[in-house]
Amino acid sequence: MVESALLPADSPELEAEQAFLTEARAALARMHRDVAGREVPMIGGEDNDERFTNEANQAAHRQRTQALVDLPDVPLFFGRLDYESGAIEEIDRIYIGRRHVHDGNGVPLVIDWRAPVSVPFYRATRSDRRHVVLRRRYGFSDVADLTGFEDEPLTGTGPSDQADAFLRAEIERPRTGPMRDIVATIQPEQDDLVRAPLHPTVCVQGAPGTGKTAVGLHRVAYLLYTERERLSRGGVVIVGPNSSFLSYIRKVLPALGEVDVRQITIEELIDQPAAATDEAEAARVKGDVRMARVLYRALWSYVGTPASGILYSKGSQRYRVHDYEVVEIVSALRESTRYAPGRNALAQRLAHAVLVLMERRGESPDDRVQNAVARSKVVKQVLDAVWPRVTPEQVLHRLFSDADFLAQSAGDEFTADEQAALLWSKPPRSWKSAKWSGADTLLLDELTDLIERSSGSLGHLVLDEAQDLSAMQLRALGRRCRTGSATVLGDLAQATTPWAAGSWDRVLDHLDKSDALVAELDRGFRVPDQIIDFAARLLPQIAPTLGVPRGVRTVADALSIVRTDEDSFAETLVASCRAALAGEGSVAVIAADEQVSHLLEALAAAGLQPGLLGATEDAMETARLVLVPATLAKGLEFDAVVVAEPARIVAAEPRGLHRLYVVLTRAVSRLQIVHAAPLPAALELS
Repeated sequence: MVESALLPADSPELEAEQAFLTEARAALARMHRDVAGREVPMIGGEDNDERFTNEANQAAHRQRTQALVDLPDVPLFFGRLDYESGAIEEIDRIYIGRRHVHDGNGVPLVIDWRAPVSVPFYRATRSDRRHVVLRRRYGFSDVADLTGFEDEPLTGTGPSDQADAFLRAEIERPRTGPMRDIVATIQPEQDDLVRAPLHPTVCVQGAPGTGKTAVGLHRVAYLLYTERERLSRGGVVIVGPNSSFLSYIRKVLPALGEVDVRQITIEELIDQPAAATDEAEAARVKGDVRMARVLYRALWSYVGTPASGILYSKGSQRYRVHDYEVVEIVSALRESTRYAPGRNALAQRLAHAVLVLMERRGESPDDRVQNAVARSKVVKQVLDAVWPRVTPEQVLHRLFSDADFLAQSAGDEFTADEQAALLWSKPPRSWKSAKWSGADTLLLDELTDLIERSSGSLGHLVLDEAQDLSAMQLRALGRRCRTGSATVLGDLAQATTPWAAGSWDRVLDHLDKSDALVAELDRGFRVPDQIIDFAARLLPQIAPTLGVPRGVRTVADALSIVRTDEDSFAETLVASCRAALAGEGSVAVIAADEQVSHLLEALAAAGLQPGLLGATEDAMETARLVLVPATLAKGLEFDAVVVAEPARIVAAEPRGLHRLYVVLTRAVSRLQIVHAAPLPAALELS
């Protein structure tokens, strides 16, 4: 039931709301000036603690100042709640926005959407009003000018369809450039996940268009609001699948007032350069969790069995530790330590055994004597023979160069063919000259942790498109979040990598977060129901355990399929792009990667001048028409999508049907498929 819709520009009530918006923006500007002009207190002195404190204070001041910058294209508030008289501390009306704004005297003008008092904006219903009598939602232009408002009374009887109407209008507002926040339209099932506690980890299985990425980003903003001090110690990191995806989401958190969150790829987080590439089978095997056990055996195979004891001399005295005693010490350490601490502990244990002999002869050795024994030549000889120093690169170089060593380390883990895929055809002369692939860097990371446990832990880690991560990638990420929590986002139906870990239970086990809460989002808000229903025909083949998602919207002429022939394909595609560009918003042509260069030439020859995703970071901001390689489409959305030749997308990789499912679900309003080759059988319309 719509009580009021977009009002004329000269409406007195709209003018009053515009005046309030002007007042709130002026107040925010004053808050920014006050903070920016405030002198940061400095502690005198030159020691490290004082320097650290001063640097931390300056960083906090810069962050606070930046967070108060008023972004001109971001509405300062998006909703209003009118309460029963006296329901909340004598305030009967609050404005809900992306950040808190006060008038300078402590009186709130805009309430942060994350505050407890804002919850009824997302949760109140007619059956559970929470003392709210009216909910107002505001409409803004792309430059954040107030254009109108719509009211939803929560008193009285009868159905109210206003929430769905506003949600639809916001979703269908034409988009260009990076992803927008959804703070004005968060739905109750999304809000449950956004406001979930920091612990345990939350895993979201989300069908296309359900807003799982937005939920993850808004959850970060919420956790930083409720747990800022706790999270500041370890920091928050968002890991995305590629730089194009990260560029697409990069403005959401700043729009919510959060500017101190790292958004990076897993390669950047691991921070080990890759200079080589793997064949597909080698990459798959290297990503398998069995590789962790192989690396463990390979590393510990360097620890040998002592052939003799030690004889330590001090002046005329001789002290003998027998070989069986050394064997017992080595055996005990192997069961209780990592490699590098074990080597250090072996030296101290051997030295302690010598000190015991000294004490039995009436001597009184102290710690200095024990350290001298631990550094002695005879002890070092035992260490080098029994527990040698090794680097991760040494171990991995030997593993991939020496077939016998690989077979010994692999045991029953890998078949002969899998071992052959791992071996280098032309091994480098030494580990120092080896060039490592991206998969290798994860193995080196695993070995590094086996040798010496890494210290520190992130406060919170967000993994987007987590269904594509290998077991070894997940283990590397879990090591960086040992004591922190995570938000894991993905869709098993969109798992396109051959090394994908599998079910969410497996993903969470590899991440060492098996106590996570797993939730499912199956209502597609962004993708029209006709498109979701069409793409879901692939689910029985690609993800038979998942239910069929449903869209909350239908759009007239949302789906069309154009059959053409090879000779007319480019001409037909150009015509489809022109028709899509005649509408509003962003348009994407998505094609198999190997087809992209040819289509770029054809579109340019027709005068359309598309941007090429991946060629520049701002392709989606500088061009309405964007040509998207299929492998970069995941996580993106466009008003209209033209899919070129689905058969070629499917044929391009082993999990091509999964990739096609991703491609078919990128459209917010209209999807057109142009093909000359037959569609996959599941998509053929009867």
